[in-house]
Amino acid sequence: MSNHPLQSPEWKTFREKTGVKVVRESNFQLTTIHKIPYLPFTIGYLPKGPMPTEEMLAELLKIGKKEKCIFIQLEPNVVLNRHSGERSDSRIDSGQARMTDLKPSFHPLFTKYTFILDLTKSEEELLKDMHPKTRYNIRVAQKHGVEIVEDNSDKAFEDYLKLTRETTSRQGFYAHTEKYHRLMWETLKVPSFRHSGKPKAHPESDSGQARMTNRLSAHLLLAKYKDEVLAAWILFVYDDTLYYPYGASSSKHRETMASNLMMWEAIRFGKKLGLKKFDIWGALGNDPDPKDPWYGFHRFKQGYGPKHIEFIGSFDLVINPILYQIYKLADHLRWVYLRFKK
Repeated sequence: MSNHPLQSPEWKTFREKTGVKVVRESNFQLTTIHKIPYLPFTIGYLPKGPMPTEEMLAELLKIGKKEKCIFIQLEPNVVLNRHSGERSDSRIDSGQARMTDLKPSFHPLFTKYTFILDLTKSEEELLKDMHPKTRYNIRVAQKHGVEIVEDNSDKAFEDYLKLTRETTSRQGFYAHTEKYHRLMWETLKVPSFRHSGKPKAHPESDSGQARMTNRLSAHLLLAKYKDEVLAAWILFVYDDTLYYPYGASSSKHRETMASNLMMWEAIRFGKKLGLKKFDIWGALGNDPDPKDPWYGFHRFKQGYGPKHIEFIGSFDLVINPILYQIYKLADHLRWVYLRFKK
């Protein structure tokens, strides 16, 4: 079974709360079934699962037919090893499954790349490995008096939602609905920690317990400047890894470099919990285009000296070939319309 948060029992509980059907067969994959509006068909999704095998594809094919899936999208949590001769194309060279049954996804949901930081390094080593400009920006935020705290209270979560609405509006990208975020937080959040009326920066005992029991937990970090929240991040803790899936920021007081200090304190937070890795959740490919709308975010993460990781990619297990081609065309037209509308 994959050790990724999206394959955890807690994620299964959350997705079921959203009304999505979740199927887990043979205890090696968690597949969600998504209804297509106004049609009797569905789409299956298996995020961050294991390397596909013959047995797994045969079982998914049965699930797909039973659930009236047009196709099931697989995004394996498997790193591409270029040194072993594996190629970054539509095939998985391991030979573990008949990859002719899979097609490269026309609409991947996860990026093929991510950044992973080694949290077993000392703080001194981590700082040394950063880009000089990143270290400088951290010091700028500290000199401005920016404060980073973990605050899992209801009020802090409302601040997060407010900043999320502001961020998506400002940057013009699509995000999960407010209902989605609320159900996720309700399911995964750790208890609210308070001490003398103030949030605790690093609640090591309770957060550490959540990690040791291998339970997926969500933690909310706020960046505050003069009692104003400038950034809010939700971090996942699962197994030995810290994840950064959701974040939002204010357009105010950009000169304080609050997000730079937020990332550094998130790193320190993971170290205090005894975690080994920090998956910074998404990156562009090698030699990214500076004109790419995500280029700035990519460079921001890159500044902390993480390792650039490439996964084997996203694949579609086609159940109904004719409807699959129609769905591909409809999806393309939908995104053309949304870009034109924006």
